[in-house]
Amino acid sequence: MRGVPRARNVNRVIFPRCSGVLLHVTSLPGGHGIGDLGNSAHEFVEFLAESGQKVWQVLPLTPTGYGDSPYQCFSAFAGNPLLIDLRALREQGLLSSQDLNHVPDLPEEHVEYGRVIAFKQRLLRKAAHSFLAGGAATDRGSFDTFCQDNADWLDDYALFMAFKAIHKVAVWANWDPGIRQRDSAALKEWQKKLSSETEVHKFAQFEFFRQWEKLRTHCSRCGISIMGDMPIYVAHDSADVWAYPELFRLDEQSRPAAVAGVPPDYFSATGQLWGNPLYRWDVSAATGHRWWINRFRASLKLFDLVRLDHFRGFEAHWEVPASASTAAGGKWVKGPGAEFFHAVQAEFKELPFLAENLGVITPEVEALRQQFGFPGMSLLQFAFGNDPQGPTFRPHNYSRELVAYTGGHDNDTTVGWWTSSGVGESTRTAEDIRKERDFTRAYLGFQNEPVNWVFIRAVLASVAAIAIIPLQDVLGLGSEARMNLPGTVSGNWKWRYKTKALTKEVSEQLRRLTLLYDR
Repeated sequence: MRGVPRARNVNRVIFPRCSGVLLHVTSLPGGHGIGDLGNSAHEFVEFLAESGQKVWQVLPLTPTGYGDSPYQCFSAFAGNPLLIDLRALREQGLLSSQDLNHVPDLPEEHVEYGRVIAFKQRLLRKAAHSFLAGGAATDRGSFDTFCQDNADWLDDYALFMAFKAIHKVAVWANWDPGIRQRDSAALKEWQKKLSSETEVHKFAQFEFFRQWEKLRTHCSRCGISIMGDMPIYVAHDSADVWAYPELFRLDEQSRPAAVAGVPPDYFSATGQLWGNPLYRWDVSAATGHRWWINRFRASLKLFDLVRLDHFRGFEAHWEVPASASTAAGGKWVKGPGAEFFHAVQAEFKELPFLAENLGVITPEVEALRQQFGFPGMSLLQFAFGNDPQGPTFRPHNYSRELVAYTGGHDNDTTVGWWTSSGVGESTRTAEDIRKERDFTRAYLGFQNEPVNWVFIRAVLASVAAIAIIPLQDVLGLGSEARMNLPGTVSGNWKWRYKTKALTKEVSEQLRRLTLLYDR
């Protein structure tokens, strides 16, 4: 990590005591209908530093596909072009002031993805053409170097996106056979035909990573480490599956033979059907897990810490028939386990990973996590219900090697969790919720204090090495600020905070508690 110092003990990364805030880039204010890597991002870094924080946790930064989910993306390596700051392109002379004066009337407090995509894609295309037609020699040299250094994923991604356009965004399994099956002659022919279009996509990636590096440098100067997020699965309709179909369990029509999900849980009585294709771990192992090694390397270039989403899938995953309508009829199937992480460990000096170990966690999953020294996660919202695992989420049972949260991106905000009925949003009954609230009051010893600050104090005071608080909880927002409701396919990932929400009072209150508990 750049901002947070770390030491190594054998193969373990020892994380110092610190705290941070969870906020996805899309939730920043300003920009043009969606948070971006411009001024608001840099101002948020200043807020973190002034508030005594050491970590900024973000969700996946990859280009979102259907449903606008950062966990269902067109590439596991590319950056999301929607996060590019258009003002920076104007400063480079690639867009005009007039271009940015004709901005659609987009809402400030949530993202309307359809309108944002249409608006930003048009201007990104214009900027790309300006750059490619007459960019400064130094910039063109940097662009050429970027394309060469990232050719192993960039060429496939740019071609994939160009093919999607000529196929009217159809899933790649429905493309013309020669392209779908990556016939070498067909690819060579189309690469020539689509060269100008692929250059546009390459420029967007060049600009995304250039802006990200500027932001990351600012974080480093302010003592802020960035925690990224690596989903275990990739979308079927992605450049990754199209380029490496042999690594995935697909049928003769290039569609998933079985899909990923999780069994019935807190969020859903029928489980969650994610629909992602499953891996052929034997084929991956035969390559030395090269695609995965490249993926980890790309993430470690972007982030100081990496959250491994659905870590338990590396030990065993929930396999659901591709034809199933729910995840309830799935089964557990063994994953690659320790062999996989030994291969990863052999490539890197350090593994600064956090294991998302929520859900159905077995002793085997915890043994794998502990073998490689990855801190687990604990969400305080899960501590007070009737789930058998509830006691493990209570602060008196925390271990030091843990990242403690008030809640996560899949949860309601703490205020929303506390004030809403909760019935219908999870498997809890009204009586369950009443008992849960009574126990919460008794355990945390509060009456009328703001529940969000009670929760924040509890995780900051705990022995967990790292405490992370969603910005919604820092601001004391209700269910209207929820980021995602698992099991739903629309209406998520939209929330943005207001421009003037990060007040001096909020910063000082967060800083006081952070200093009080030696973070």
